[in-house]
Amino acid sequence: MEILETIGFDLGHGETAVAKAIVESIEPPQMLEINNKKNQITALGWHPKLGYLVGEQALIQAGVTQLTISFKQKPNNDPKYRETISTFVATYYRLLQESKQLAGGEGSYFYIGCPSGWTVSDRLEYQKLLQEAGIPQLNVVPESRAAFMQAKEAGKLEYDKLLASVLIVDIGSSTTDFTLVKSLEEIPIDFGSNTLGASIIDKAIFARTLANHEQKTLLEKVFKEYPHHQARCELACRKAKEDYFSNEQLYSDSESFARGFESINEQIYFIPQVNKLMMEEILNQPFPELEHYSWIQSFRNSLKEAKEKLEKLEIVPKLVLMTGGASRMKFTHVLCQEMFPEPETLLRPDPEPERCIAMGLARVGRWDLRAAAFKQEVNKLFTSNKLKGLIERHIPELIESLTKPLADGLIVNAVKPGLKDWQKNKIRTLADLETALIGRAEQWLKSERAVQIINHQCASWFNNKIQPDLAAQTDPICRKFQIPRSSLRFEDSIDPNFVNPELQIGDAILAETVAFIVNVVIGGGAVASIITLILTGHLTWPIALVYGASLMAAGMELNRKSVQEVIKTNVNVPSWMRSNFLSDKKIEDMCEQIKPELEKVLQEQLTANQEAFDKLIVKVEQGLQKSLSTKVQSCIILIQ
Repeated sequence: MEILETIGFDLGHGETAVAKAIVESIEPPQMLEINNKKNQITALGWHPKLGYLVGEQALIQAGVTQLTISFKQKPNNDPKYRETISTFVATYYRLLQESKQLAGGEGSYFYIGCPSGWTVSDRLEYQKLLQEAGIPQLNVVPESRAAFMQAKEAGKLEYDKLLASVLIVDIGSSTTDFTLVKSLEEIPIDFGSNTLGASIIDKAIFARTLANHEQKTLLEKVFKEYPHHQARCELACRKAKEDYFSNEQLYSDSESFARGFESINEQIYFIPQVNKLMMEEILNQPFPELEHYSWIQSFRNSLKEAKEKLEKLEIVPKLVLMTGGASRMKFTHVLCQEMFPEPETLLRPDPEPERCIAMGLARVGRWDLRAAAFKQEVNKLFTSNKLKGLIERHIPELIESLTKPLADGLIVNAVKPGLKDWQKNKIRTLADLETALIGRAEQWLKSERAVQIINHQCASWFNNKIQPDLAAQTDPICRKFQIPRSSLRFEDSIDPNFVNPELQIGDAILAETVAFIVNVVIGGGAVASIITLILTGHLTWPIALVYGASLMAAGMELNRKSVQEVIKTNVNVPSWMRSNFLSDKKIEDMCEQIKPELEKVLQEQLTANQEAFDKLIVKVEQGLQKSLSTKVQSCIILIQ
């Protein structure tokens, strides 16, 4: 069955959220609801009649006898942990299906997040555990990748920053993860034992509230016998904390408090409360879980360590992207900005951290599928022989574009200087002239000027003939995946004077063409044809009239072919006669007259040498494939 939607499942230590993205759409993901809410406390409760309940319902439903909260952790073999995770996910999945918010079955592909510090084996084990919940298709990916994708697709990251270095700081309930994204690759910054989570603050509020409670002893007994009451009271502490950090300015007064509330029974209430003074005390008190550092100091140390590790890599992040529910704590923004100051590094806290990861996971899933389909479309172009066909179709035009400038260059740089040398008696026979012309032709064809001429013609041929046909193949792919047509075009041409590290086609064409033309001109007989043209049109019969008797005496039949051969190989015309046979004006006239013939000879020989052009076609095709593959890698991030 075709995958219709990707589901971003953000199973957090503190909260859980789910989002859905339609694969064939670029619209933002839609948040899904459980119990009519888009975010749920990560809680699993058991009710004797109603069965398993999740989120708020598990907290408020009367008669719940078992309650578990904040149970996300690195996968392990603890049977209770495994059962809790599997049951929670299975219940969530069932509720989403029952509410018709999912296509269901193989039409829905789940992407579930995990901390970026988890190893590949951790992810695989977690994925295996989640599959036990009955979800047919799922993948576990780092939450940092989801945060990056959400920022990118929500328009918070410009293209240059997508390709630069982005430090993602994910402050969650149980951990704080630092991930460097460089050139679209994720690099977790490992701190070993990572226990820096916001739930430590919840527990500190709980401990202070319990310690100051009038019925402390009774509460301790209740919590021991009925753990679900303690879980509810801890959540009340969490709500007080969230209220405080959402409205800090309201609680700077010593008489104002952010409060939570939980009723144990009609006589016993648990009411945690915090204000600025109390929160500062909590944030600055040492915690055993943090090696007896305070929360603030531990966070500052982590930032410092992250910066030091980046400095060793000689990296200054262009952007610090903050996410995770606890990133709403304003002091974390201040500390991040102190450690990574502007203007070198910009700070971007996510405005909706509680939804960021779920939305990002759904986007990651859609992007993965669409990116794979995009690559497949380009690969189809590679395997269809269409590239080879369009190159092959325009080879005659390449030959035609090369013949005139090549003929002009050979006449100016080889033929004319060679004839001048023969005229001045620097060359003995016309056979020697042929040898000299071969040397001059080869020397010129390898010169910088000749290479420039050949390369210019090849570049012009590619830009005017190949590129339009290639665009006709790649533009529909770009339209299908809604990315700019320029993404797969070579708009900057292939002129080697233009530095373009992605495009080596010009070099491929040039290297093959120069070597090929040298071979055609020298080994293919073009120079010999020049000598024949000279003899045929200008020198044979004047020389034969002077040397006719000796030629006849040699017993040779006087026909054009034999006379030409004898003159070419044997006759050394005296120097005083050469200027009469071949004056400067005759050389100019001869060069002008033989130019069309030389172009014709070059075109015929180039066309006839199919084997060499077959090699050229293959080389250009390979160059195109390589260059297109590079473009695919650079533009794939633009897919939504």
